[in-house]
Parts: sequence; C-alpha cells; structure tokens
Amino acid sequence: MSSDDRPVYHPAGHDKALRGAVQDLRTGRWVAMAQLLADTPGWPLWTQRTQVLAAVAAGSDVVQAWRAEQPHSVAATVMHTRVTVERAVRAHREGHKRTRELWQLAWDACRTATRAAPDDPVPWVCLLALACLDERQQMEEHRVHPPAPMLPTGPWGLLAEADKRDPHNREAYHRMLQFVYARGAGGPLSEAVNFVQWAASAAPAGSALHALPLYVRVERYRRDRGQEKALDLHWVAEDATRDTERALHGWFDHTVPEACSLLDLNHLAHALWGALAFHDAARVFEALGPYWTPQPWAYRTPDPGDQRLAEEVFLRARGRSLAAARDS
Repeated sequence: MSSDDRPVYHPAGHDKALRGAVQDLRTGRWVAMAQLLADTPGWPLWTQRTQVLAAVAAGSDVVQAWRAEQPHSVAATVMHTRVTVERAVRAHREGHKRTRELWQLAWDACRTATRAAPDDPVPWVCLLALACLDERQQMEEHRVHPPAPMLPTGPWGLLAEADKRDPHNREAYHRMLQFVYARGAGGPLSEAVNFVQWAASAAPAGSALHALPLYVRVERYRRDRGQEKALDLHWVAEDATRDTERALHGWFDHTVPEACSLLDLNHLAHALWGALAFHDAARVFEALGPYWTPQPWAYRTPDPGDQRLAEEVFLRARGRSLAAARDS
C-alpha cells in the first residue's frame, strides 16, 4: 500500500463475505444475506453484520420480502427489528413527523424479537438504540439507577440484558454512550467521560471497549470546532496519551484487523497521530489497509460535511506515519 493510495470507504470493511451480501442487498436480493447470517459464528460478528445489513436494507423492502418467504426465520425476525429501529432512529434524527409512530413499531418489533431469539443480544441492543429517542427519560426502563457512583440514571437494565448474552458487546456500549450524550443535551461531557472510563476499566484484554474513551475525546473537540491549535495540544496531554495507550495495548495488540471495527481503527490511528506516536500509528494504518471512515478525520476540517477534506487529513496523517516507520 502506497501512502498516496486513495482510501476506500465500505461499511463491510475487511469482511469479504459481508461485502458480497451487501452488494446483493443493494440489488434487492436477500438470499446471500440469509446465508451469511446462517453461517455467522459468535454474537460479536452477528451484531456487527446485522447492524451493517440493516443500514443498507432500511431504504428498501428486501427484509420484508425475506420474511414473506420465510415467516418462521428467526434471523429474518431479528433483521426486521434491526430495520425498523434504523428507520425510527433516522426519523428522529431528521425530525420526521412519523417519528413516534415508527418508534412504537420498532419497540414492538424489539419485544417480539426478545421472545423469538431469547439468547440474542441484538434485540436488547436495538432497545438501547431506541432509548436515545427518549431524551427526557419518560420511560421507566430508561431511568434505572446506575451500577456505580458518578454514572447517570439510564437504561442500565437493557445494557445488562445485552451484557448477559454477549459480555462487553461493542455496539451495546456505544448505544449507551449515545444515550448519555442525548441525556446531556449538549451540556458538559463529564457523565460521558465517567461512563467510558467505567466501561473500559472493566473490559478484558482484546475488548473494543478500550477504544471507547477516544470517542468522547473526539466529541469534546468536535464541539469546540475551529480550535485547531487546541486540538493539536489535546492529544499530547497526559490523560489523552493514557487513553490512547490503553486502546493500543488493551485492545489493538490483542486482536486481528479483520475482527476490528473500521471506526475503532480510525479513531485509534487518529489519536496516535495526534499524539505524535507515528510508529504505532503506522501499525494501525497498515491494519486498515485500503479502508477508512470519514470520522474522526472530518472534525479536523473547516467543513465536517465535506468528505474530500476529511480524506486529505487522513492521507496526510497516514503518509506522515508510514514515512516515520520506513525511516526508522
């Protein structure tokens, strides 16, 4: 890989089998998706694949066609839940007038899926995603007392159910972080910091939760956009370096690129580059191979909506890091 090669964004990343299913899904075919899910080993990969597939399928009726053909398929039921939740979340984000109706449909689908697939963490992850829509915590299940001091009330029971089925499920904890953000409504990030530090401190070696604190650091400077010098100084601070090293040594050093979220890899590469740890950053860029994600690089630009600018920052960071590794 040349440091000048243009990076590729694909939601499936290194997962070749998932890429094939996504391609079929985009042409309106569901058989490859059904076969892929039947062959998927383990809840972490199952969670990741169903999330990607739902994001692609949400704009079509493909999953509905699958359910019509195979009404007793548990996988189709779970995917139906994923799609309805994705639609509700998008409607909420866009302020759509049908948000409440879609939310109710999604909530009903989640509860149906918890009964159809009692060992599956995904229906509970989906309920956590819907919790973000309840910004005032009007539902009782969204204002449960926390499991540790300094944490806010929230959907802790839902997180516990996901955890029971797949301990330290990456998406479950990211959904919980989104809930904490929504609860704070743009205020101080202290509750989010407390949450991610708590989650990472309990995570075993190899868990992607060790990268969770990097997301809150990016969120902090996303809110302070335009302070470029402050951003440069941010990543060399002692606490930022500590979070970055935890992600590197607690997670990245214990896993393989194919099992990693592209977002996690990009956040770690970004943090290492920002901390001037170019040799370690080069290792992460090598693990990314040809792939990238616009976030968090977009927040280093004057216009986070311009993907071209984000790509330029990514290429600059990758080039600097790979050059340092070659020259050592």
